[in-house]
Amino acid sequence: MYNGVPFRASWMPSERGQAAGVAVEADISKLELGQMIRVQWRGKPVWVVRRTEEMLDALPEISDRMRDPQSVEPQQPEYAQNINRSIKPEILVLVGICTHLGCSPSFVPEAVPQPYENDWKGGFFCPCHGSTFDLAGRVYKGVPAPLNLEVPPHQYISDSLILVGVDGGAA
Repeated sequence: MYNGVPFRASWMPSERGQAAGVAVEADISKLELGQMIRVQWRGKPVWVVRRTEEMLDALPEISDRMRDPQSVEPQQPEYAQNINRSIKPEILVLVGICTHLGCSPSFVPEAVPQPYENDWKGGFFCPCHGSTFDLAGRVYKGVPAPLNLEVPPHQYISDSLILVGVDGGAA
């Protein structure tokens, strides 16, 4: 009997190939509301967040405090150029690198006052130089980061799988 596993394994990209830009899958089947998972793509951290209804409702409320609230700057594919900066409103996909000096911001999803923002609605905080981003990855006005966090090219393979690194849309 022929065992095709070694042959099939040869089709899989190596770690070096994945770091060079091969698309990677993100399984969101177990991602709960308000949680984030991380995957690596092109040697960069990619965050996938399942946002709650409350998180989504807060986005329009704080738009006037954002540097680029309509995502005009080319930090996302066209299909993510909306207030949610996503294909599906509840799922956010971002490159987890601050647009100021390349640090990795912290995920601070709780909508409670913070030392850096009294009316914090949740989002990302870069402790290196104090840049703040909302739960769509939009950068606040008056912080060092000049641009919104990057939305990488991605597409849905199914309701529970996202392919990061390939432009697309919904499954």
